[in-house]
Amino acid sequence: MSDAQGLDAFAALSDPVRAALSERGFTRPTEPQRKAIPPLASGRNALVVAPTGTGKTETAMLPVLSAISERDPTHGIQALYVTPLRALNRDMRERLDWWGGTLDIEVDVRHGDTTDYQRSKQADDPPDVLVTTPETLQAMFTGKKLRRALEDVEHVVVDEVHELAASKRGAQLAIGLEHLREYAGAFQRIGLSATVGDPEEVGRFLTGDRDCAVVETTDAAAIDVRVVEPEVTSEDEVLASELVTDAAVASQVRYIDEVVSENDSTLIFVNTRTTAEGLGSRLKEYGTDVAVHHGSLSKSARIDVEDRLKAGEIDALMCTSSMELGIDVGSIDHVVQYQSPREVARLLQRVGRAGHESGAVSSGTVITTRPDDTFEALAITRMAEEGVVEDAAIHHGSLDTVANQIAGVLMGFGEISARGCYEIVRRAYPYRDLDEATFKDVVRELSANHVLWLEEDHDRLEKSRGTWEYFYNNLSMIPDEQNFRVVDMASGRTVGTLAERFVVNFAAPGEVFIQGGEMWRITNVDEDDEQVKVTPVEDPGGEVPSWTGQEIPVPYDVAQRVGEMRGEAKAALDAGQSVAGVARGMAEEYPTDEHTARRALDPVARHEAAMPTDETVLVEGYGREIVLNAALGHKANETLGRLLSALVGQRTGSSVALETDPYRIEMEVPSGIYIGDVVDLLFDTDPGHVEPLIELSLKNSDALKYTLAQVAAKFGALKGWKSGRGFGRDRLLEALRDTPVYDEALRETLHVDLDAERAAAVLESIRRREVAVETVGERTPVGLAGRSSGQELLSPENADASVIETVKERIENDRMLLYCLHCGDWETKRQVKRISDPPTCPECGSTRIAALNPWADEVVKAIRKPKAERDEEEERMVERAFTAGSLVQGHGKKAVVALAARGVGPRNAARVINKLREDEDDFYRDILAREREYARTNAFWD
Repeated sequence: MSDAQGLDAFAALSDPVRAALSERGFTRPTEPQRKAIPPLASGRNALVVAPTGTGKTETAMLPVLSAISERDPTHGIQALYVTPLRALNRDMRERLDWWGGTLDIEVDVRHGDTTDYQRSKQADDPPDVLVTTPETLQAMFTGKKLRRALEDVEHVVVDEVHELAASKRGAQLAIGLEHLREYAGAFQRIGLSATVGDPEEVGRFLTGDRDCAVVETTDAAAIDVRVVEPEVTSEDEVLASELVTDAAVASQVRYIDEVVSENDSTLIFVNTRTTAEGLGSRLKEYGTDVAVHHGSLSKSARIDVEDRLKAGEIDALMCTSSMELGIDVGSIDHVVQYQSPREVARLLQRVGRAGHESGAVSSGTVITTRPDDTFEALAITRMAEEGVVEDAAIHHGSLDTVANQIAGVLMGFGEISARGCYEIVRRAYPYRDLDEATFKDVVRELSANHVLWLEEDHDRLEKSRGTWEYFYNNLSMIPDEQNFRVVDMASGRTVGTLAERFVVNFAAPGEVFIQGGEMWRITNVDEDDEQVKVTPVEDPGGEVPSWTGQEIPVPYDVAQRVGEMRGEAKAALDAGQSVAGVARGMAEEYPTDEHTARRALDPVARHEAAMPTDETVLVEGYGREIVLNAALGHKANETLGRLLSALVGQRTGSSVALETDPYRIEMEVPSGIYIGDVVDLLFDTDPGHVEPLIELSLKNSDALKYTLAQVAAKFGALKGWKSGRGFGRDRLLEALRDTPVYDEALRETLHVDLDAERAAAVLESIRRREVAVETVGERTPVGLAGRSSGQELLSPENADASVIETVKERIENDRMLLYCLHCGDWETKRQVKRISDPPTCPECGSTRIAALNPWADEVVKAIRKPKAERDEEEERMVERAFTAGSLVQGHGKKAVVALAARGVGPRNAARVINKLREDEDDFYRDILAREREYARTNAFWD
């Protein structure tokens, strides 16, 4: 880029802004600034598509500040900068304050945490530029002074518009911008976006399908990504024992540490918060200077590590998807992606955070952990090179958002004609196809729920007292969702939390999942206390996790590319090439090394049946396990899996266990169902019936009931709803079945959570023989390869030092009831740590003390009863109490500790006490084993 081109871009700006640029040291614009500033300075709507770190904020705001600096001062707000995250608000404030101060333009921030004093000050004396969130913009329509201030808006900048467009938050904002237009008239709209496959569509979303210049500066050649599965060395075998993990994870930790050491500042992206914690802790143990950053951490903790990375006080940040957005953490040299990034857009966004401030190519490393992972990462890097990026998947037509925004419009206007409100909603791009009859159904539902007054004869909507209450309880379209605590029944410690959606959809006694780097089996779900009680899985290698947390779904196109790559590799091997030769070819064609390629090829080379590819589905099975190997991505496989399991269940009257991933549909079917039955269903099921069949299977599902409860809250159908509790979900389903609330819940489940259209298209392709279906009566290496997913960070069974310490601490703090069996005159309740060794009666000096649960007063009463008056149960209680007393008399406080264990009892306590062992930890380890046994079996006891 020449200096002349830079001057041309900056020449479009006002004299005060150009002077400030010189003062700030801006001599040449970045590529986005060079391309976008001229159309923006001319007042055009525009979508700017560019990687994070390329000066997108200044690209949008310099022309806006230029226009404001040349305009006569007004009393109102001239520009809104809307961001999806409050953390971005903080960055915007810091970056815009300098410009505002230099140009004498007032910049302020408003969001949910803004104080009442600041809000009042902004209403009385509005800033020129206001940085805010989509939700707070909605609330601004409710104040008379702020509405007047909004009349002066000339520019709206929407940051991370691609992120918003794919959600109900974006649909809410789209209507909100049309609502704003009612006060301000036409205004300039500027969107800032990461790379997407359909920028023109995102531009239409931003502008309501009005004129929009699309300025793209993303260059796939500007990123340099390597895909590596680290080779396990003898050093890693030693390291594995030190980190209490397996050698493969140790090799990954070592490799990441080497990458971090080679760079000044590194971002390490992972796909889940669980992985962030698990991998982060191992890196810290290894000595890597790394901090962890994800959405479950407190705001102050996140800000602290962001600032520390920016200041160079730490070398690396372990982070999840929130760091994809434009949070300022300074210059990044390199990005590590742990496991496949799942999507092309995500790879570009994440790796794109590196190298921009120095003008260098963005460099990144994807560290893979298994064959699926490697094939997927290589497919994604190749698609990125080709410029094949996923669409933004704009969220169209959500009716609960319409309900929310009808109330929002009424909060602004007080009253409006139904026709006028409908036209405002329809101008928003996600609602351009909304028909008037559906809109009227939504209005009638709101009227029935006392959210508004409807004068149907006069076509009038009026604000009511219920409008106020509803609106302020539903400012956000982010669902109100509780978190369930995950509690280890044995130790009593909180393992972590689970989002309610996962608990409702998946959690049932016996299900297995991963959290905190360990596998857990659910014992009990307590909805009232919002707890999931679990026990550790003692043999992780023999278990398949039923669910592993909120994974990023793999799109259909990525899964298809993986299938294509598998097919090419298998064809080369079948043609006589050696594994080493095919691996060498892969290393030449893709950005990887021969070791990584060989590891990925291993199950393909061992696979003797037909290879599942982009054009072939392989149905395999052994016993009651039937697996469809289908490279269709997460949502299509989940949809097909639900369809097949429902049809099999309907035929047999029995339930079907189902697990899916992007490449497999695994079912455990009832006796009498064979591979041929499933193949028949693939050919015989009418593709046109997929949606109604899935709807039928969903009608009584917890997934639909849960979504229905959330949607009902957004329609005002449930006042003060808390997860549907207190109002049975079955009753809710029946009450709302023929309403727009039910229609919206069904739409969301079918077309957002699932992919009914794609599943139907796949069945159509099978019928037309465009996709082949092959079978094999055994489990195959490729079919079994999914079973290792999600287990990389599991701790071995002996990695229990922290658990043992937790058990000791819990027992020490537990209270016990002590009762003297000799004199019967002394009883007390004390914490275990405050009990003497041996426990001794202060009245008679006896050490024959029964150590009982603190709520065992009925046992003491039974002991004090004459024997002839005791019933059978009381006699058993007395017998157990005397057995406990004998243990305490013989073993002192050690017996008290054993008896304090949960569900152990005197007989098992005696076994624990009498076992020979080398150290105290083994004593507590045996207690823990007894507690776990109790936790596993107590559900079957009376």
